[in-house]
Amino acid sequence: MKAIWNGRVIAESNDTVVVEGNHYFPAESVKREFLRESSTHTTCPWKGVASYYSLEVDGQVNKDAAWYYPEPKEAAKQIRGRIAFWKGVRVEP
Repeated sequence: MKAIWNGRVIAESNDTVVVEGNHYFPAESVKREFLRESSTHTTCPWKGVASYYSLEVDGQVNKDAAWYYPEPKEAAKQIRGRIAFWKGVRVEP
């Protein structure tokens, strides 16, 4: 699978975990040069507290377009160490 935004491949891996229709990529498969820390956090009742990254590609910023669960709850342990995308990021084979 590939995560693509603004014409660039942000992440690529054959080992994604799909939860609620979202592909969670291994953190090491994500190109860190495109990630910018965000202060945004949300809470999911069964996954826990999510942290976010904004994407920056060729001067364009996509705020909070990637998220991860640093300490997922037991029910979501399969997404520990993984990052998912939304907000216009295409995930395709």
